[in-house]
Amino acid sequence: MVTMSGKVSQFSDKKYINLETYRKSGKAVCTPVWFVVHNDTIYIITTKETGKVKRIRNNQAVRVAPCGFRGEIKGEWVSGTARFAEKDESEKALALRKKKYGLQARLVGAIVARKGEPVVIAISI
Repeated sequence: MVTMSGKVSQFSDKKYINLETYRKSGKAVCTPVWFVVHNDTIYIITTKETGKVKRIRNNQAVRVAPCGFRGEIKGEWVSGTARFAEKDESEKALALRKKKYGLQARLVGAIVARKGEPVVIAISI
């Protein structure tokens, strides 16, 4: 059985997190996103053309906080470091997203597939 650290455990029963990434200017950009947690790592699935991917390529520092659908914060902000997941991690994250979000994940996955290959962001906090 995998146990979660205290910082990650606050996210375990949540549906959305607010992901804060940073522009080259240093200005923060917040985006509410779906996520999954595995082995104390938070995974976010998106496509390579999104702003968050571009910002993480330039600056791996991020913050995350539990939130509602529209991004309203429902917990504490936690600082972390983002990276792009390896193939095996990505496959695991995609499977966990299907399990967590069910039919919604399958529908979103079909739409996202039209926009290109999924990119999985791994966040260590």
